[in-house]
Amino acid sequence: VQLQASGGGLVQAGGSLRLSCAASGDTSSTYSAGWFRQAPGKEREFVAAISSFGGRTYNDHFAEGRFTVSRDNARNTVYLQMSSLKPEDTAVYYCAAKYGGSGLLFVASVYNDWGQGTQVTVSS
Repeated sequence: VQLQASGGGLVQAGGSLRLSCAASGDTSSTYSAGWFRQAPGKEREFVAAISSFGGRTYNDHFAEGRFTVSRDNARNTVYLQMSSLKPEDTAVYYCAAKYGGSGLLFVASVYNDWGQGTQVTVSS
């Protein structure tokens, strides 16, 4: 599966963005999808994930209540709606796909395929 992330950009603090992650190729297998982000000089961190049957999990340190992950299986697309954005949300956001079970979705190493990332910049 090839993943294409899009929707990033420059937004003022308090604003919103919706990221998309479109899957192409052999999408016949069910997969869970995750969003991660990496800020300059920092490690990649888990943001949110959604399982193949729609179960959601969030990084409760910063995503819970502000970010919403969803998926449209007919379009093979996963979304990350982000609101009340803060300058500390500035990072490259990556989407990823995991085949098989939906465990440990907060762990980057369990994912099989990754998109190229989309830059999100939040100005103060």
